[in-house]
Amino acid sequence: MFEKAYLCLLMASFLFALGFAVIFIRKSIIAILIGLELLLNAAAITFMTFNRYVVGKSDGQVFSLFIIMVAAAEAAVVLAIVIRLFQTKESIHVDEMSELKN
Repeated sequence: MFEKAYLCLLMASFLFALGFAVIFIRKSIIAILIGLELLLNAAAITFMTFNRYVVGKSDGQVFSLFIIMVAAAEAAVVLAIVIRLFQTKESIHVDEMSELKN
């Protein structure tokens, strides 16, 4: 029973490390957004794993639903900001966005 929990936690830690690396290595706002989504999905997998194999209550499912809702709202807001920045600066690289004036 706990072997499956270890596999799920191993997968979640791999996703978390991959998302963390993408955030700090990539320079594109879209890539950073994908890394952030990987971090949130790793947290959701961890909650679901502990819900299934350790606690046995539905608390992990509720937290996972909140994570999914926050990720969807975050993606919509960030993509709107990216579209606006691309219209004004004609670039989506983080290094070129030193100021947000005009």
